[in-house]
Amino acid sequence: MTDRSSSTDSEAVCTCKLGRVATQYELAGLNDDLVAYWTGDGDDQRSTRELATYVNHRVLEAALEEADIPPKEGEVENTYRLLTDDDVSSGTRVQTRNELQRDGVPIDRVESDFVSHQTVYNHLTDCLGAKLETPSDEERLERSSEKLGALQNRTAAVTADTVAQLERNEVVAIGDFDVTVSVTVTCEDCLQEYTIRELLENRACDCHASDADGA
Repeated sequence: MTDRSSSTDSEAVCTCKLGRVATQYELAGLNDDLVAYWTGDGDDQRSTRELATYVNHRVLEAALEEADIPPKEGEVENTYRLLTDDDVSSGTRVQTRNELQRDGVPIDRVESDFVSHQTVYNHLTDCLGAKLETPSDEERLERSSEKLGALQNRTAAVTADTVAQLERNEVVAIGDFDVTVSVTVTCEDCLQEYTIRELLENRACDCHASDADGA
């Protein structure tokens, strides 16, 4: 059950990061959209992580339009993926940033204006007064995924820094390199192995798939 008694105003201004970004990029109606999506029912409900992506898509779209680059269908989503997805290589990301910079998009500023799911949550609860009695299963999964992803990214960053330092000191020899950290979970009942991302997306291993479907 959701509490939607708090009214929102798409023109309201607050001083949190999301409020400043919405004002700067003139994202009309954003507050109403965020509350409606967050407190929606069933398939209409979106997690704060999904809402962060939604906000960032609108920020990127506004930046492209400001640079006189009317985005084609799907272009905003794909460009954002190339800028932020962990599966995109560093070379592709750099190339995408360079192309945007060449076309007049201040990509450094735009990326600094991207918001996190926690920023969205704080904006919804502290600034807009939106409430959910209990987090949805999707929210729990998103928060867990975010926490585990942060740990993996930190491990990858520490590993990359260590290898680079060893290479600079000529302790190891290596060319350009990328570091990938993968966490796997093995079910001892069916002996199936999954990456943590696969397990969270599937929400069950093979031997418990029927239980998840019936939940």
